[in-house]
Amino acid sequence: MNVTCSSKAQIEPTEIHPAFAELNDQINDDLEEFEITIRYFSADNFVGRPIPGYNANKAFLTTKTKRALLNAHKEFIRLGYKVKIFDAYRPQMAVDYFSFWAADLNDTVNKSQYYPNVNKSELFVKGYIAEKSGHSRGSAVDITLIDIKTGEEVDMGSPWDFFDPISSIHSSQITDQQLANRKLLANVMSKHGFKPLDEEWWHFSLISEPFPNTYFNFPIN
Repeated sequence: MNVTCSSKAQIEPTEIHPAFAELNDQINDDLEEFEITIRYFSADNFVGRPIPGYNANKAFLTTKTKRALLNAHKEFIRLGYKVKIFDAYRPQMAVDYFSFWAADLNDTVNKSQYYPNVNKSELFVKGYIAEKSGHSRGSAVDITLIDIKTGEEVDMGSPWDFFDPISSIHSSQITDQQLANRKLLANVMSKHGFKPLDEEWWHFSLISEPFPNTYFNFPIN
């Protein structure tokens, strides 16, 4: 769910930046749309409630990242899949809220679902959450695949945002088929300019991101 920080971090104004675009906006009618289920807009996330800054079930990315993801999506469709998006651009206010939430060690409503094997007090130490997130730069996405024929999510061996070593792409705790599914996702995304995060099979960042040192804060409306 997160990942990098920089001493050069900046927080932009709260208006949507002109270099960003909404996914599913102006997609060709002949192309399967992304399935967008922004989990931080709902209570189905590690905090257990909607997160500040997520005011709509919408996904925004820098225009450059959107183009690259669309190209990957087209290839997945040729292979019989479509992309499901759990998170894209994340306002800095949401990241700040994660820090606020982490300070209350008694608030563990979704621990059994998202971090059953780690103490909440260790989430920062183990790197599961941080004060800055690559998502706030607008060039990172959390995704999985849906089998177009069945409409079901592909079995990746662990859920999205599951804070545990089993979520590592090359975990030894998953089956050969689950590993193959993760590798398929990572290989196609890598082919289209994204860098996988080994610790989180669902997380990808555009290598040539346009704002590597800027953390945006406009809300998702």
